[in-house]
Amino acid sequence: MSHERYQSAIKSLHECMEACNHCYDACLKEEDINMMKECIRLDRECADMCAYLEQSLVRGTPFASELAQVCAKICETCGEECKKHDHDHCQECADACFNCAEECKKIA
Repeated sequence: MSHERYQSAIKSLHECMEACNHCYDACLKEEDINMMKECIRLDRECADMCAYLEQSLVRGTPFASELAQVCAKICETCGEECKKHDHDHCQECADACFNCAEECKKIA
């Protein structure tokens, strides 16, 4: 199976997707939701991209390198935004994003 060589990345992608989805939901419940707008937007973008790349790697996409390069950039951007906020869910999301970005760079 071609996806076996990507097991570490697939795990990181899934964890990042989950962290971004959790952060997204938690940000919607924050008092100052206006301050969280960019975090919410990037959480969605990152979760969607991670889910797509995870699925693509499992099915053996011929575009692994290109998709991983884009995903790494999105993860880093989301991580930087989340890092700006003191909420635990944002800090946990930032960690997952940075970890995932590093895994994606190995593929890119």
